[in-house]
Amino acid sequence: MALFGGGIMIGPILGPVLGGWLTDSFDWRWVFLVNIPVGTLATLMLMRYMPNSETTGRKFDLFGFALLGLALGSLQLLLERGQQKDWFDSIEIWIEAGLFAGAGWMFVVHTITGKAPLFERGMFADRNFSLGLLFMAVTGVLLLAGLALLPPLLQRLYGYSVLQSGILTAPRGIGTLISMLVAGRLVGKVDLRFLVALGMALMGWSLHMMTRFAIEMGTGPIIWSGLVQGLGLGLVFVTMQSLAFATLQPRLRTHAASLLNLSRNIGGSIGISLVATLLARSMQVAHADMAGRVSDQVMPSISTTVVSQLGLPAESALALIDAEINRQAAFIGYLNDFWIMQWVTFAAIPLVLLLRPAKPPKEGEAAPVMAD
Repeated sequence: MALFGGGIMIGPILGPVLGGWLTDSFDWRWVFLVNIPVGTLATLMLMRYMPNSETTGRKFDLFGFALLGLALGSLQLLLERGQQKDWFDSIEIWIEAGLFAGAGWMFVVHTITGKAPLFERGMFADRNFSLGLLFMAVTGVLLLAGLALLPPLLQRLYGYSVLQSGILTAPRGIGTLISMLVAGRLVGKVDLRFLVALGMALMGWSLHMMTRFAIEMGTGPIIWSGLVQGLGLGLVFVTMQSLAFATLQPRLRTHAASLLNLSRNIGGSIGISLVATLLARSMQVAHADMAGRVSDQVMPSISTTVVSQLGLPAESALALIDAEINRQAAFIGYLNDFWIMQWVTFAAIPLVLLLRPAKPPKEGEAAPVMAD
């Protein structure tokens, strides 16, 4: 699991750097077009080298699948367009929320009462697996929401190029790769619950480091906070998946793996939407607060008399002041997002106490599979 996860993290390490180089050297569309040759090569290699696996006959729950697809599609649209449409002031958002709530509720009822639901009910009775879904959602929030916040911060407020911001975010992937390999060596030697708690604490500490960013600073804090966060993410990924599968019946693990992956992606979508909304609103509040304090009495240098003596148009001086207020307000908004994410992470740590310790697999029992 650790080795496989290490391979997965090559993407987050190389992706931002490669994307930045393609954007700077060619065009932003190449960030998407580059997937064509990579995907083609991966498909050909799978067709050539991937062995055939045994299949088991099981009726496909088309009705449950349709309900789940409608619920998730509506949720995704709601999260993507909510900020643009001013959330529930828009009829479209109400419709999407209604579809999500209705289809989601029907899917839950169908899963509980159906004869052959899409996911077997026995999975959700397992405490480790249910808590694993929650931890994976929180991890998705931190992973994807963090990726959505940091590059714009580096480019808009610190003036780094796309390539430079990609290089500065790469240490998080390197930290994840290192901690995944270390966690793989520790599985079976220490209590995995301790590793999960340690990973969450490291992620919370990294976000605390990010709340201490200054609007004028070097690259050191960015690199170190990313490295610490990556170390925490790797510990949570490997150990949480081991704990989630530790008490689960082997026949349920394939479906459980897909749900863990889905939970992480949903958490990421919700996290990106929430941090974007909080960022916009924090910027508005901070801008209004700072702009309300700018006056001739507080800042005599901006009076029209002083500005005219310097030979500058009054409008230009006020535009410069407004631009600086916007920059400071945006920075406050980013810090507020990091602060909220920090406390969400710390609040999830006590849930580790509800997990059951992992038991060594019985002789001949299939090993847990990766959620990816």
